Amino acid sequence: MSYEKDFRVDGGKFHIKDWATAPKEKVDDDKIKKQISKDIAKLADYQEQLYAQNSKGLLIVFQAMDAAGKDSMIKHVLSGVNPEGASVSSFKQPTSVDLDHDYLWRIHQETPKRGEIKIFNRSHYEDVLIARVHPEILTTENIPGIQTVKDVTADFYQKRYEQIVNFEQYLADTGFTVLKFFLHLSKDEQKNRFMRRIEIPEKNWKFSESDVKERQFWPDYQTAYEDAIQHTATKTNPWYVIPADDKWYSRLLVSEIINTRVKKMDLSYPEVTDDRKAELQRILKLLKDEKD
Repeated sequence: MSYEKDFRVDGGKFHIKDWATAPKEKVDDDKIKKQISKDIAKLADYQEQLYAQNSKGLLIVFQAMDAAGKDSMIKHVLSGVNPEGASVSSFKQPTSVDLDHDYLWRIHQETPKRGEIKIFNRSHYEDVLIARVHPEILTTENIPGIQTVKDVTADFYQKRYEQIVNFEQYLADTGFTVLKFFLHLSKDEQKNRFMRRIEIPEKNWKFSESDVKERQFWPDYQTAYEDAIQHTATKTNPWYVIPADDKWYSRLLVSEIINTRVKKMDLSYPEVTDDRKAELQRILKLLKDEKD
């Protein structure tokens, strides 16, 4: 089975209801955990080569409804990477400084450096997701021509999709691989996870009343995700729609897909020239001949 192909969306019509939120068959958590451990070790090796090569970068984007497991996904799948060459950025309500710039400005500030892995826990897609469900947000962002909700037309979002596609293509053209994961959670499973956050004291801190308020907009969010994925999935920068009702299964899919794509980045350790090899041998000899 090729997870990278099976869960990939890279153009054409996309209907969110046609994509599963759970595994088709019962999964063996023990086997999955063992495979994820192997994937974690493999990614750690890839990261070392990425860091040493210092010419390419990797951006991993996670988008999902509340309680879909973004935080735990990052914690488990990327647990083996060296913090020196990896970091996580989250994007919430824009600051006044952010609003003094274009909406992609704050995103570009957080994209990876060469040799680095950067994870976005939510991303620039918030500007065509939450801003789509709650267009009134846009009336406070100093956008030319947007004074009231009536000014926010379908053409406005279409232009943003095009801008995002161009932005991601620019990153790809300059050496940065972009992996985009949508953790596809069912409404029933979200309800179950919210209830557990209330019923289990240790999980109370995770619960926010605003999450339940946003739940009433579920159909609107599903439409927003469907349109965003359909309009921004390309051959170069596809989306991966990951069934998220089973957390261990979703972690397996993401870890396998990441490694499949990173393998194609053609990473390697820098070649050592003959002159450099000779220099290293001279240094080695000096160290061996060193007297205490």
